[in-house]
Amino acid sequence: MTFTVAIVGRPNVGKSTLFNRLARRKLALVDDQPGMTRDRRIAEASFGDMSFDIIDTAGLEDGETNELSQQMWSQTELGIDEADVVLFVIDAREGVTPVDETLANWTRRKGKPTILVANKCEGSQGLGGVGESYGLGLGDPIALSAEHGEGMGDLYHTIAELVGFESAAEGVVAEEENSPFIQLAIVGRPNVGKSTLVNKLMGADRVLTGAEAGVTRDSIALDWEYDGKRIKLFDTAGMRKSTKIHERPEKLSVFDTRRAIQYAQVAVVVMDATQPLEKQDLHVAQHVSDEGRAMVIALNKWDLVKNKSAVLKEFSLRIGEVLSQVKGLLFVPISAKNDVKYDKMMQAVFTAYSNWNKRVSTADLNRWLDLVTQEHPLPLIKGRRLKIRYMTQIKTRPPTFSLFVSRAEVPGSYERYLVNRLREDFDIVGVPIRFHMRTGKNPYV
Repeated sequence: MTFTVAIVGRPNVGKSTLFNRLARRKLALVDDQPGMTRDRRIAEASFGDMSFDIIDTAGLEDGETNELSQQMWSQTELGIDEADVVLFVIDAREGVTPVDETLANWTRRKGKPTILVANKCEGSQGLGGVGESYGLGLGDPIALSAEHGEGMGDLYHTIAELVGFESAAEGVVAEEENSPFIQLAIVGRPNVGKSTLVNKLMGADRVLTGAEAGVTRDSIALDWEYDGKRIKLFDTAGMRKSTKIHERPEKLSVFDTRRAIQYAQVAVVVMDATQPLEKQDLHVAQHVSDEGRAMVIALNKWDLVKNKSAVLKEFSLRIGEVLSQVKGLLFVPISAKNDVKYDKMMQAVFTAYSNWNKRVSTADLNRWLDLVTQEHPLPLIKGRRLKIRYMTQIKTRPPTFSLFVSRAEVPGSYERYLVNRLREDFDIVGVPIRFHMRTGKNPYV
């Protein structure tokens, strides 16, 4: 079947980036400067096993009355008229603006099936905008990152449902279609053996190594294949405490490492097994968690550890305390210098990646919510009992949930209870879980 999808929204929300991703080609100009697109552009899109026409439209500003802006509005209106489905895009990091509200009202009056897309949701910075976007009256938002390819699976299934498309291949996951590589970053503090590990994985001296710290300065991207899976492997510079960094080259190196983590899907945090869980190790792991990446810990230099069982036991106890926000974190002892034995490490990587992509149906979530709130009711606040009206998963990568509550005063201890039960009951271990509390009446009634 053939159909047409139009992308609309205000300037600089990522419409052309999404257009290029769906078209699988860099057809539209993309820049930080708003207003790069003026005419509507049409291309053939390939999205999983779906094929359709995609229309990129100009970013619209409310209140502009010059001739050029009027022509841009006309071109966008024609694009919507030609479309079977409209993707209304907002910038989740900036949140909902008055222009978004005006355009949403205008789009809604067109009467076309519309999907609300909250773009730029990589990391944790877009959660507030996702919550605000419910107020636009365009239904549940699809939280994604057009630049990174996150959330594309949710968009695929929503479009397919709207147009009545039935996949020829069962279990099509558009996310993996749009991201042919698993992007794996090797990170850690200086001199823990990151580059040595990368060379062992590649089976060649692909990157420089040395006894002194700071040999690696750039984040090096390498193509690798393991067990039939294509992997983009990133060797990164060691991350030191920012107060100890004074020279510009090292500052740029650390910035490059942070960027590699942001683009990664899974990060292997390498630690020195003879000195595990140093303060800087925790800073690196915390940064990976804050960015919402899946994480595995590699305890390197395991050949130098004498009392291995005691070290493993102590590490297992401490890691649960110091990184409690990522309970069930997988860790693997390795020796990059002598014999990596990376099969267990890669098995842990794939497990973390699977959990990072895990989705729980809304029906299952709300049946679970009734059960856990009966077992442990919400506390009284100022003499009134809080109530969670509804719960839904708004995105994967990492699993992110929106809770509609009677008042936005849910204690942190109760939120931790819900997160821990969610991990246990749905086996979502070793990855960050995010909750977004939203007040107001249940929009699904």
